[in-house]
Amino acid sequence: MKLISACLLGIKCSWDGTDKNSDENAMKLLSNEVLIPVCPEQLGGLNTPRPPQEIQGGNGEGVLDGKCRVKNINGDDVTEEFLKGAKQTLRIARLFKVSQFIGKSRSPSCGCGEIYDGSFSSKRIAGDGVTAALLKGNGIEVISEEDLRE
Repeated sequence: MKLISACLLGIKCSWDGTDKNSDENAMKLLSNEVLIPVCPEQLGGLNTPRPPQEIQGGNGEGVLDGKCRVKNINGDDVTEEFLKGAKQTLRIARLFKVSQFIGKSRSPSCGCGEIYDGSFSSKRIAGDGVTAALLKGNGIEVISEEDLRE
């Protein structure tokens, strides 16, 4: 069993109310897997659709350590919702004893290895999203859907 960002399975839970199921070849690789869809942002209480949000001044580890915040493009602080969603996702992972999470690349929640820099300009920086960082810190392997193509 694996956890996967729900938007990658065609669930319209992305910030803009769409899904991110754009890579049929990657999903075919998972056809024999038991996949548990999660949307940490919805689990944290955020609505869909919602304004875009990015981590300000750091990455997911910084958010977990209280060193930076997650804000939406309107300037509203959504850090607590991101933390709650990450903790709920970890709870699900433990409940089902999953060892891997497949996250949406560059997401402030699910991104693995690269996220947006907080300027809402599409500039990227190295780092993980909040949920990805929490899962990694608890021994769960985190990859992005882009890693499935390689």
